[in-house]
Amino acid sequence: MAQNATIYKAHLEIADMDRHYYAEHPLTLALHPSETLERMMLRVIGFALFASERLEFTRGLCVDDEPDIWLKSYSDEIELWIDVGLPSDKRIRKACNRSRKVKILCYGSDQALQPWLQSIHAERTRQRNLEIIHIPSDQSTALAKFAARGMHLQVNIQDAQLWLSSETQALLIEPQILEL
Repeated sequence: MAQNATIYKAHLEIADMDRHYYAEHPLTLALHPSETLERMMLRVIGFALFASERLEFTRGLCVDDEPDIWLKSYSDEIELWIDVGLPSDKRIRKACNRSRKVKILCYGSDQALQPWLQSIHAERTRQRNLEIIHIPSDQSTALAKFAARGMHLQVNIQDAQLWLSSETQALLIEPQILEL
């Protein structure tokens, strides 16, 4: 019998001084049985970095032809495709062909990251609508501690740095844009 997803609720308050975006978002996240808390919280960070009124989580890991997060136009075209993790070059190519912009939030150790970057080198140089953002492993690992079934999180973004805080803890996240 298949295991069900675990539902998490997050109230996200975003103050993005870089983009002049200030809003609150009530989020419902489904933690897939094969997903870690670290990856789920990275989806929250991905949402915060590119937040807008139309940005939404997709069915995620259950569906191969959807990203983790997307922004669709009113005519149902994909404007922004956001994936979390280390997707294959085939998936990156598909995303770049289907969407105006593609953002990948990669995380993990250098032992995993470097071989992945080499394996997607051709796609990185070919695709002009692709941006890869690395979250350092110590910061992504610390994100898992913020996970709770009911979360109230504040995100402040300024000078490309993200401060995440809850009632009991705070964390500085410094996303690094990897050059193509």
